[in-house]
Amino acid sequence: MGRMLWIMTMLIIVLASVPAVAHVLEMPGKRRLSKDEYAVMQRVYYPGFTIAGLAEPAGILMTLILLIRAPVDHTVWFIVALAGPVGMQVIYWLVTHPLNKVWIERHRLGTASGHFFAAGSDRTERRDWVMLRNRWEYSHVARAGCSVLSLVALLIVSCSYK
Repeated sequence: MGRMLWIMTMLIIVLASVPAVAHVLEMPGKRRLSKDEYAVMQRVYYPGFTIAGLAEPAGILMTLILLIRAPVDHTVWFIVALAGPVGMQVIYWLVTHPLNKVWIERHRLGTASGHFFAAGSDRTERRDWVMLRNRWEYSHVARAGCSVLSLVALLIVSCSYK
């Protein structure tokens, strides 16, 4: 398997992991914030974390290429590695994205950001901000778990090559 493809895939998966893990690390502090403080804090993430999110679809593509080129005895590990960024995307679009729309609904966005955040469901109940906060925070815990799973699977395969 091409070393450059391997290295690029690992780097992309790491880049996809960084924002999710960062959210997990800041979670204890953010849970102490008031509703207004939390709302202000959420604005910090856009557009930087949105741009970083591009690593997730790239990670799916790169890991899929590795899977296609993988020796049969490593197929299971590459499927596990592929499940990581796929899981991150599923969680993002089903849980995180609708909540992001709540956090940014009163903010002016650029054209590209406006189109991005217009995508997907808009049926999130907005009454209980603590429930919204917890869903958003724990969606990132799940996304970080998916990314770490992918990294571990790729490292296991990497260690098995001679």
